[in-house]
Amino acid sequence: MKPRELLLRCYANKYGDQWQAFCIDFGLAAQGDSYEEVKAKLSDMIQEYLYDALVGEDKEYAEQLLQRKAPFKQIATYYWYSVLYHLGVFRNEFHKLFKLPQALVPKNYLHE
Repeated sequence: MKPRELLLRCYANKYGDQWQAFCIDFGLAAQGDSYEEVKAKLSDMIQEYLYDALVGEDKEYAEQLLQRKAPFKQIATYYWYSVLYHLGVFRNEFHKLFKLPQALVPKNYLHE
């Protein structure tokens, strides 16, 4: 991992005909029609969240925003999925674990 990156813990699952994804490090969630779509939406949402917290309109609340975590249920789900995945029980197309690397300097900030 490059020094300018940060790995955020995320998971996605298919619920009916929709995918939902969660970032347990910031308590963010997204919904979409495919795994790729929901992962991209969550990544974009995280970038905007970081930008707003660090240099945007919410920078005065950066400390609280950057320490915000998902509800216990989502954190427990992430770790439960992780255990099942590592045991080889949980390898299917309806549940995904992933980490999203994020630059330490928000992407939007680099262009200003």
